[in-house]
Amino acid sequence: MAKNKRLKLIIVVGPTASGKSDLAIDIAKKVDGEVVSADSRQVYLGMDIGSGKITKKEMRGVPHHMLDIVSPKVEFNVVHFKKKAEKIIKQIATRKKTPIVAGGTGFWIDSLLYDFKLPEVGPDTKLRKELDKKTTVQLFEQLKKLDPARAETVDEKNRRRLIRALEIAIKTGKPVPTLKKKLKYDALIIGIKRPQKELEERIYKRLVARLKEGMIDEIKRLHESGVSWKRLDNFGLEYRYVSRYLRGLLDYDQMVDETYRAIKRYAKRQMTWFKRNKDIVWVDDPRGAIKLLSAFPQA
Repeated sequence: MAKNKRLKLIIVVGPTASGKSDLAIDIAKKVDGEVVSADSRQVYLGMDIGSGKITKKEMRGVPHHMLDIVSPKVEFNVVHFKKKAEKIIKQIATRKKTPIVAGGTGFWIDSLLYDFKLPEVGPDTKLRKELDKKTTVQLFEQLKKLDPARAETVDEKNRRRLIRALEIAIKTGKPVPTLKKKLKYDALIIGIKRPQKELEERIYKRLVARLKEGMIDEIKRLHESGVSWKRLDNFGLEYRYVSRYLRGLLDYDQMVDETYRAIKRYAKRQMTWFKRNKDIVWVDDPRGAIKLLSAFPQA
């Protein structure tokens, strides 16, 4: 087996609702590849509609990995992802297939691509309890002081993410590691960048479709199976606002409006993260990305 840096890897990134999943499958069909999901919510069992998890039919026969691997009651962070994803990538390459990493969780993708050491900071119950006494605004302000770069891309209303980011910064005494320029793989990184108005329309259309598909019932079932309201709230986006609707904290129209606005903010944070990466080749139309493959011959 060749060393990691010699493995060929294709990565598809972009904001939510930009069309990453479909493009990854189109590429896989062209290069005889398998897809490795890099989505921080799609790893969880039972979180299907709300996370936009691809269905078997939508996979079109392309093997997918890193989906449905852990209970939503259990914490799964970037360290866990990196370890499992690297193993899967090697296995795919051993089968003479091309690994295609697709997702919108930028830090998870960077953990695979670049040579920096992740801080293996375990949960500190005492520290978390102290931080949990603070308001969400206070947590965000504290993070801005300790790790301004992370504060720029984190969901400022997601207490779980804020507390975890602070936990790392406080325990290590330094911010989350920044990117090193050297790629670990022979990688083609494709970014999908759609016009803002088009992206917002896609976000809204997808949200309406998910509600019709039964997203509210899905989130209700998750709670009934033992996933706490707090945990659902901390997953953010659809899970946060639908859970608040189910608790009677929002009416239906408020829930839809809040969710839509939160997803738009999330898409902007994703782009803020990805725009820092000068290795990404951006395309306006996913179909144009296929043309890039000719300059990236498979080993």
